Amino acid sequence: MTKIAFQAITKQFPGASKPAVDAVTFGVPEGSTCMVVGTSGSGKTTLLRMVNRLIEPTSGEIFIDGKDVLEENPILLRRHIGYVIQQVGLFPHMNIAENVRVTAEIAGGWSKQRLSERVDELLDLVGLPPAEYRKRFPRQLSGGQQQRVGLARSLATDPAILLMDEPFGALDAITRARMQDELLRIQHDVRKTILFVSHDIEEAFKLGDMIAVMNDGRLMQLGTPVELLANPANEFVSKLVGADSILRQLQYLPVYDALDNEPESVSSAHWGDVPIIASDDTLLEAMLKLLETNAPALAIQDKETQEPLGYITLASINHEITKTRSNETARAETRI
Repeated sequence: MTKIAFQAITKQFPGASKPAVDAVTFGVPEGSTCMVVGTSGSGKTTLLRMVNRLIEPTSGEIFIDGKDVLEENPILLRRHIGYVIQQVGLFPHMNIAENVRVTAEIAGGWSKQRLSERVDELLDLVGLPPAEYRKRFPRQLSGGQQQRVGLARSLATDPAILLMDEPFGALDAITRARMQDELLRIQHDVRKTILFVSHDIEEAFKLGDMIAVMNDGRLMQLGTPVELLANPANEFVSKLVGADSILRQLQYLPVYDALDNEPESVSSAHWGDVPIIASDDTLLEAMLKLLETNAPALAIQDKETQEPLGYITLASINHEITKTRSNETARAETRI
C-alpha cells in the first residue's frame, strides 16, 4: 500500500528561472524507507518540506493514505508527521524528558502518567537509558546523543510518517555510522514510512529500501539499490550511484544474481558438503567467505524457506561482475 504519493508535484519559487521541483511523480510504500539523493540544489529538501507543507507546492498533488495534504489543516497535518533535521533544535532550558514529550504535549490527549511512560519508552528505543538521561540538559550531551533525542522527540506522538532531512550530516563518521545502525534497528521494530534526504550515497544504500534520484528538480530514477546499480536510467544516475564501481557492485548485488546451478567445482559434492550462505547476502560477503574457507563453492539457501537454490563460486561472481560492467558500457555507448 502506498503511504505517500507525489503526483506531478512542482515548486517554482518567485524570481527563479526554473522550478526547484519539476513535475515529480512517485509513491512511497507503507513501512518502507525511501532515500532522496542528488546533487546540491536538485530539489531534495524542497520535495521533503512540501509533504508537511513547510513549503507550499505551486502545482500538483501530494497524498497521504489517499488524502490530499493540500486539503488538510497544515498545523494538524504536522502533528501527525515526525520531522528530524540536521540542526536538532533541542530547547536548552528544558531537560531531555521535557524535550522528548513537548510534541506530544502540544498534540494533547496524553495523561501525565502516559507521557512519562512514553518518554522512557522512546529513550530506551534510541539507546539512552531513561534513568541516566531523563534529567540531563542538551548541553550535557554529545552531538550524537542530541540527535538521538531529536529522533525520540519525532516519534513521541507515534506518527506513521517520518521526514528526515540530512539528520546525521553534521556528525563525525563514527557517530554517523552508529546513528545509521540505530535507525535501522528502530525501523525494524516500529516500521514507519520514512522519507530521508541525504547527500551521501553510501548512507542511501545502507538505509534505503528504495532510492529516488533527483537532478535539477526532476526525478531521474526510482528503484532499489540493486536496481540502480544494475540498471541505471542514465549517465547521471550511473555516476551518482557508482554503477561502474566493482567494489560497489560487490557490496550491494545479492548472491542470487551470481547463481550457478551446477558448478564443475562441486559436481561430485552434495548439498551440505560446502558452506552455506543466505540468498540476500552480497557478492562481497560471498567472495570473502569463499576466500576464508577455501571452499570450491558456497551453497545458496533461501532466507525464508531455507530451501537450496544453487551455488556461487568465484567464477560465477566474476561472470556476474563482468556482465554488469559490459551492460553499463553498452548503455554508456548508447547514450553517446
